Amino acid sequence: MVGYQVAYRIAVDLRPDRIVIASLYADEVDRAVMGLRDLMPDGVEIIGEWGDVFVRDEFARRPRSELLEDPAARAAVFDDLLGPFEAAFARSRLAKLIAAYQPEVVVDAVNTATAISYQDVYTSSILAERDVDALEAGREIPVAVVAHDIDTLILSQSLPQLIRHVLIVNRAMRDAGTRLYLKVGTTGTGGMGLNVPYTHSEDRPSAKLMTKTAVAFAHTGLLFLMDRTPGGPIVKEIKPAALIGYSEVGRRTIRERGKTVALYESHTETLAGTLHLRMDPGRFSWMSDLELPVVDTGENGVFTKGEFEAITSLGQMEFVTPEEIALLCVQEITGINTGRDVVGAVDSSVLGPSYRAGVLRSRVLDELRTLEEATGTHSVALGQLGPPELSKLLWEIELLALGYGTLPAVLAATPGEISETATRLLAERPGLRDTITSLGLPVLHADGRTLDRGPFIRIPEDVGGEPLPVTDAERDAWTAKGWVDLRVENFARWQDRLRKIHSEAPGKSQPGSSGVTPETTVTEAIETGTLAAWVLAEELGGYRIK
Repeated sequence: MVGYQVAYRIAVDLRPDRIVIASLYADEVDRAVMGLRDLMPDGVEIIGEWGDVFVRDEFARRPRSELLEDPAARAAVFDDLLGPFEAAFARSRLAKLIAAYQPEVVVDAVNTATAISYQDVYTSSILAERDVDALEAGREIPVAVVAHDIDTLILSQSLPQLIRHVLIVNRAMRDAGTRLYLKVGTTGTGGMGLNVPYTHSEDRPSAKLMTKTAVAFAHTGLLFLMDRTPGGPIVKEIKPAALIGYSEVGRRTIRERGKTVALYESHTETLAGTLHLRMDPGRFSWMSDLELPVVDTGENGVFTKGEFEAITSLGQMEFVTPEEIALLCVQEITGINTGRDVVGAVDSSVLGPSYRAGVLRSRVLDELRTLEEATGTHSVALGQLGPPELSKLLWEIELLALGYGTLPAVLAATPGEISETATRLLAERPGLRDTITSLGLPVLHADGRTLDRGPFIRIPEDVGGEPLPVTDAERDAWTAKGWVDLRVENFARWQDRLRKIHSEAPGKSQPGSSGVTPETTVTEAIETGTLAAWVLAEELGGYRIK
């Protein structure tokens, strides 16, 4: 409903070359495309795509319930959700759509929170617990039933689905060069609080409805991060806090859960003993399909006069129209500040770094250096901050600092000399070496074959506790990720980094504050953390832009 109006307003006001509408069902897309084509200005192409954008391309036109009943498909969905990201991205329906059409602007009017939260983790949890109870009690239960219920529970978890969805759409838009991503979100409760008296037909208070709100605002948090990621699209979210309505008023055949509701002649019985919640419809006299005057409010459902009158009353959800939302969307797309961008509102409200903290930073570092000198220890890295590269980088820089002290001194040596110096330092200071290895960071010797290690190793990550085969490729990958590397080629890499930093030293950039950049904050004296931060920013892209 909202997406249709957004497409119409974009066509009329902005006249793009092409608008692509994507929705779950073919009939929805066909109706939207046919309706919009009659309203399109000359030169605007309208294209429709249907299918589930939350699954891989080959599953996009199969119902989710069908996928969960198919063990092979269920395993594939599991892999797409919890397996390697790159492979899942390559298979994603959403990623393929964005790659195919290369959109300048993506307007996401899918009710993501409902799509994810109403997979009902609560019922899945009860069924899985029932299976576990049966197994613990020694009762026989088919393996296929247990596998189905456990898999369904895992696949109904909201946050893994949401996180993977956001990562996929972010990567796809970056690859496509998308300029703007505009999300039409939800509060989950039509703007009401925990006391919301309306649910999607379940009893209140509704855990599923609260999950919908939790997912909706978790989505906002992830969009906040997306907007702070360099190289990606501008990110905005319009979050209606009222019932959205309406698209149509008319007399309709009533349907529930995809089935027509029949009108039966009622049957009178006396309450005694037991109450049957469902009886054979054949015992009742069928009269006709039930038809009533209703108002269609899109994703929120079809309401009778009484229901619509109640939910839109003052002090209840009230309502906002899709046309108003569409106008806001077009204004945000064209750069008009509507004041309704939730991501922008959060961005302007969060508490950032402070002047006082900046002053105290030097004091903390001075106290730590004093304690290092007094105790003869090295306060470098525990391996708990992450990513694993950080600890590796910090300890390698510490070896450079201990061996040479300054950037020019490191650059004056050869990579082979640096490797020999680092190796000698660790041999002469077994306490230093033992600290590193006890924290889960092995030390790879210059020969590439000898390893100093402790009881456990952080990289590669331990998924099953089984020994792993070692190849040169695997060794190099693990070393790059989280091993202290004494090989000559690694110190040649460090010299390349230091040359780049040294070329941007103070005095060689712009005068005044304009010359202060991440490169120029690195002094000639080797400061372990500052140098590591430069590598994280320049090589891993890990820096803030706001």
